[in-house]
Amino acid sequence: MNLLSPELLQGAGPRLLVPDAVFLPEGPVEGHAVLVLDGVFGDVGPADALTAAHPHLSPVHLPGHLLMPGFVDAHHHLTQSFGAALAFGEPSEIFRRVWVPLEGALDEESAYVAAKLAALEALRGGFTTVADAGTRASVDHGVLAAATREAGIRCVLGLVCGDAESGDSAEALARAEAHLARYAQDPLVHPSLAVPVPEAATAEVLRATAALAADAGAVVQIHVNEHLAGVERSLVQHGLRPLEYLHHVGALGPQLLAAHATLLTPRELSLLAETGAAVSYNPVASAWKGNAVAPATAMAERGIRFGLGTDGTRADGFRLVEAAEFAQRLTHGLTTGDSSCGAGWTWLDRAARGGADALGLGARTGTVAPGMAADFLLVDISTPELALSWDVPWELLRRGNRDQITSVHVDGLLRMWRGRPTGWDADTLVRQAVAHSRETVRRARITQAHPTSAAARERSGAQ
Repeated sequence: MNLLSPELLQGAGPRLLVPDAVFLPEGPVEGHAVLVLDGVFGDVGPADALTAAHPHLSPVHLPGHLLMPGFVDAHHHLTQSFGAALAFGEPSEIFRRVWVPLEGALDEESAYVAAKLAALEALRGGFTTVADAGTRASVDHGVLAAATREAGIRCVLGLVCGDAESGDSAEALARAEAHLARYAQDPLVHPSLAVPVPEAATAEVLRATAALAADAGAVVQIHVNEHLAGVERSLVQHGLRPLEYLHHVGALGPQLLAAHATLLTPRELSLLAETGAAVSYNPVASAWKGNAVAPATAMAERGIRFGLGTDGTRADGFRLVEAAEFAQRLTHGLTTGDSSCGAGWTWLDRAARGGADALGLGARTGTVAPGMAADFLLVDISTPELALSWDVPWELLRRGNRDQITSVHVDGLLRMWRGRPTGWDADTLVRQAVAHSRETVRRARITQAHPTSAAARERSGAQ
């Protein structure tokens, strides 16, 4: 446990950071340093060599710390943060009963507060990038962009552009093009298109949004094969499963980010591998909402691109990677005698580099390497949980948590110090969120199938 000062890490000037270890793509390496310059990693290498190469800089020694890439949340819903606790104990497909009415009750002020609250939670949990899969709130997306930008987190901001309800494909595509252009040059907000589920858009719009995103280097986020009910609807409507249908209409490709993908046949796994489409594996959402668990170990083995997402459940990057491995162990490893289930490194890699790649940001973030954005964490590895280290990736996965994160940096700037943001007041935001959430939930026509814990206890007759 080390007493460091945030002043050592603040400011926009060049800094030569010398931690005990740096988490490189090949794993943790001791005796290395990084040069942070103009928001990127200017250099990464042996500490002695970097110190000699930059004699004008005073090295900032970070004893007892690991410098690692920030986590990437590949699937989130920023404007659902007021209702995260409303999902506990609920059966699957709660979007119709909870999320649609909740987001429909948001105005611009409450949407801003909800999004900034989600960004605060994400930063506290070590996420430096978060992907919003599109809001149903009737607000300008500039509200969400402002919230994440002011919080200091990198955001892939989805715009819902389905046309099945409106019947106006031209309007949907015009909005899509405008959204892609609006944030094309933003340093922290990266545009994305979103279709809630395949049946929310016509075949024409599914094809067109795929083409628009591919041309812009962006992604289209679609919830795919998440619930049995959704699979059955697609079979009745199209005679094809959702992922098969996207392939049939020409919307399956590297620009697709398929959220959840928990119910995949061998054929659909092959389609993902053949087309280069990516998946957001959301293990906590599977547990909380009664989904199946995506076959992520099989996807890794077959070279399918995927990252890890929270789906707005809880924002702790270390608990997410633990859930990713643990879910695979329970659903696949125990039945096959696989005691490794990808090992610690697989899930840490997918939580950073894999997530960035899935979001189309693999050339921008997710890795500690020269030229990449300086989106990183300083993790205290002198704590009782991590000090007796034999295998750092496994220990981070099994014994890490957000309390061990000393600082969070995005674009080279210090954004979070020991769980509190720098430059803005989190306490005031939380008070605002409490007030707004009470009023929003009161206005929304939310239907819950599961009672509160107290009511469930009373119903069960427990003493």
